[in-house]
Amino acid sequence: MTKPILVIGNKNYSSWSLRPWLAMRVAEIDFDEKLIEFGDFGPEWQNAIVEYSPTKKVPLLIDGDIKVWESLAILEYLADKWPEKKLWPTNTPARAMARSVSAEMHAGFTALRTYMPMNIRASHPGVNLDKPGVQDDVNRLTSIWREARENFGSGGDFLFGHFTNADAMFAPIVSRLTTHAVEVDQVSRAYMDSVLAIPAMVSWSDAGRAEKAVVSMDEI
Repeated sequence: MTKPILVIGNKNYSSWSLRPWLAMRVAEIDFDEKLIEFGDFGPEWQNAIVEYSPTKKVPLLIDGDIKVWESLAILEYLADKWPEKKLWPTNTPARAMARSVSAEMHAGFTALRTYMPMNIRASHPGVNLDKPGVQDDVNRLTSIWREARENFGSGGDFLFGHFTNADAMFAPIVSRLTTHAVEVDQVSRAYMDSVLAIPAMVSWSDAGRAEKAVVSMDEI
């Protein structure tokens, strides 16, 4: 059987690529990786990505004749195809919250994403935390994490106990908060440490730090 292919961008910068990549690694879903460097999204990027993605964006999952784009859609596809991996919580209330906060992450937190781009190589303690809306986003994030851990997290170190798609959705935010050394409450800090310690997250981060390419729009 042909393995799925996950098309991704630079590991140092591509928060959206990290999400399905991490989920597939943690769930031990075998796949091939196709990395296309952003290159400031110039002609080389455009010529390379058009071969794969109808949106000219990453990530994109290719599973035989099926193409799935957008991180959250890919995560849903993975959960549907490999239900035994339990990428959503099995408990109905927990699953409802996991899907809700994942969708909220996908569509929201624009201030934090704008002023604190993912850049694993960088270290910007406190930088841009005072920008409009950023602290509000941080407060909302930590509120979600505390609520999930308190109500559904007793079975492990992640939001809903075991690792789920919700953790994959929040992993890039954990990276951003780490780059900017944002102070959070004790529960949120413990959760962030658990995400950062995932072997696949360590592998991705090490690869990101080893990259040499620079995307100017994501450097502050």
